[in-house]
Amino acid sequence: MTTAPQPFSADRTSSNMCGVTLMNNQNGHVVADVMRAKENVSVTDYPSMIRVDGERVLTFDFDEISGALGFDFDVSDFEEIMSTHYGRMVHLDDRTVLFANPEDAAEYIDFDLSPVD
Repeated sequence: MTTAPQPFSADRTSSNMCGVTLMNNQNGHVVADVMRAKENVSVTDYPSMIRVDGERVLTFDFDEISGALGFDFDVSDFEEIMSTHYGRMVHLDDRTVLFANPEDAAEYIDFDLSPVD
């Protein structure tokens, strides 16, 4: 007996990517436009959402976003327009940072990098 060929496969290596899904509203568009200008960041618009993906590290600088919006923008506003994310997310007072690999976020998330015997 043989099994049918599998149309899908899994790749267990790191994609080295991280990202968020934003609401497709006025604030989401402005945040996406700010992120479009950054290196190693791709922004994809969909009818009901906006995807923002970055290589290795993705930083949402709230001062930069506030300047583009014309009013204060902070972590609570970011949480309001973000529906999901992938990667290690770290909220700081002035920015939110996503890391593709936990090793890169070690200093923020108490990720112990010491070898285990």
